[in-house]
Order: sequence, then C-alpha cells, then structure tokens
Amino acid sequence: MRTTLVPSLDAGSYPFAHTLRVRFAERHTMAAQYVEAYRRYCWPVAGSADLRLAPFHLLASESGAHTERNHEWHMATVGRLVEAGGLPLFATPWRIVGVTDPAAEAEATAWWSELTGRGGEGMVVKPLEFIVRDTRGRLVQPALKVRGREYLRIIYGPEYAEPANLERLRRRSLGAKRGLAIREFALGIEGLERFVREEPLRRVHECAFGVLALESEPVDPRL
Repeated sequence: MRTTLVPSLDAGSYPFAHTLRVRFAERHTMAAQYVEAYRRYCWPVAGSADLRLAPFHLLASESGAHTERNHEWHMATVGRLVEAGGLPLFATPWRIVGVTDPAAEAEATAWWSELTGRGGEGMVVKPLEFIVRDTRGRLVQPALKVRGREYLRIIYGPEYAEPANLERLRRRSLGAKRGLAIREFALGIEGLERFVREEPLRRVHECAFGVLALESEPVDPRL
C-alpha cells in the first residue's frame, strides 16, 4: 500500500496562504455588503405608479420662487401636497435642530444613526433660511449631505471603508466642490426667478447652460 503525504495547510506552515485566504474572505464580505446596500434602491418599474419621489422643496409657482420662505415652510407645504397627491409622492422625514443646544444635537445624531443603521441614505443639513449670507455678504453653502456608512459604499465602492482608502478620501480638498455648489445654487435661483417673471426662455436657458458648464469642471462628482 502506498501512502501519499500532503503538507498541512495550517496557518503556521503557509502563513502567506492563510493571509490571502483571510483577505479574500474580507473582500467577499464587503462585496456582499455593497450588493445589499444598492439593492435597497432597486425595484421593478413598469410605469409611473412604480416611481418613488420624495420632494423637499416647493421651488416655484406663479407667485414667485419662494426663496424668501424658510425650510420649515417648504417641508410643511410639501407635506400637505404629498398627503393630497398620494403616490408616487412620499413625505420626507425632517426636523429642526438647535445647533447651539447639545441635547438637540445629540438627539439629531441618534436620529441619523438610527436612520442609517437600517439602510437609509443619510440626511441633508441646511440653514433654516433658504438663502443665507455670511457677515461679508457672501452666499453660504445651501446644504451639506451627511451620508451613512453603507450608502457611501455605493458611491465609493465595496472596499471604501478600508483604513488606507479612508485616509486617501479624507485628504481630498472640498473647497472647489463647495464653491461649485454655491455658484450652481445662485444660477438655479436666478433661473427660477427669470422663469416666474416670464422672461424670454433664452434668459432662463442662460442660467441652465451656466449650470451645465459648471458641471463640466474637473471636480469629483462623488463629493
């Protein structure tokens, strides 16, 4: 009888193989998390009734662009429209947070953690007023997206949360993106106001083309 001797594949005999196996097991887990994250935003669509829209601004009507109204008014008004209109409209959860009140900040943080913990995208933080300027009269960034861990996986890829990848992402400068957002916001408001004043469409298109031109700037669209 012949006996074939097979070397043991334990971690001590082949440390590189063990490390490789662990690494690919981790990557497999992250790939599965990626699939789970994006599947929350996928469903069959056969017609308009299958669409899901969650509005958060009433941009304009015949009376004006409503930029003088604060976000509380916008969310309350949109909520009434959603209630009256039904599908495919959905109400967007929202709340007002006193940023100088530690208890209110903690409550908002817990709300965000609970929301993202069950797969939600995150939240958008805005000043209460629709248009805000600093002490020098410059426009303040109109909103800041605060996304959850798993939604960021959709944007940056399955392995974005690896320490080396996170360090690389943190080193990016946001100044160019912030300036771009403010300029696009200003052009959007100007376009809306021209439209409700019934100015010639070429005047409205000037603003739209300006936004499109800014979108061609070499800035990471994932920011």
